[in-house]
Amino acid sequence: MAIEFNGKSIAATANGYLENLEDWSEDLAGHMAALENISLSARHWDLIAYLRDEYLNHAQNQPNTRAIVKAMSEKWGEKIGQKDVYALFPLDPSKQGGRIAGLPESRRKGGY
Repeated sequence: MAIEFNGKSIAATANGYLENLEDWSEDLAGHMAALENISLSARHWDLIAYLRDEYLNHAQNQPNTRAIVKAMSEKWGEKIGQKDVYALFPLDPSKQGGRIAGLPESRRKGGY
């Protein structure tokens, strides 16, 4: 599978995950999100930045929903719940968010 973007064909897996981390950009993330009918807000970008930081700077960690909820609660200075991050990425904040963040597909079961 490939993602057509700005006249280029970006290599992706059958599930839509980028094959090369280096292909990711904020513009491509916006395009990928639009393909999934998601309009990226500041909170989306906070979650994407968190997922990328965890993967790139913490031994390729791919946090589950519980860890995402905790991190975003701290980041946003308010207590949030699982429903709040699912409102951002309805198909699963860690998996759908990770895909839009340009990260490899997580092999863990995920969840809360």
